[in-house]
Amino acid sequence: MGSFATSDDHKSQHHKPIRVPTLKGDVYQAAKEMVEDLSGWAVVSEDAEGGVITCRKGNGVLGGTSTIQISVEGPEGIPSTTVNVTSESQGGLLSRDKGNVAEFVRPFFRRIC
Repeated sequence: MGSFATSDDHKSQHHKPIRVPTLKGDVYQAAKEMVEDLSGWAVVSEDAEGGVITCRKGNGVLGGTSTIQISVEGPEGIPSTTVNVTSESQGGLLSRDKGNVAEFVRPFFRRIC
């Protein structure tokens, strides 16, 4: 139904990719822990080598279900990592994708920056 992804084109800091001078593996682990701390979020699959965590979140009767993908990218051994988040909703009347992205980015930014 709907989708939203972090992009440098967005005005809000909570809708932009997160860039940190930290090793990719450490940021990936922090992202995984962040998902575990978020109410209603569940890890569906993870690819530590590829730096991708796929989650599912229910958005209530009108919001349907969202699949959220967190991508952690950066060179191995060099402390330079970028985190992007994409949310796609299905089965609801209202899309919560923009809110889902911000729900992850806002506390994660505080956690790693």
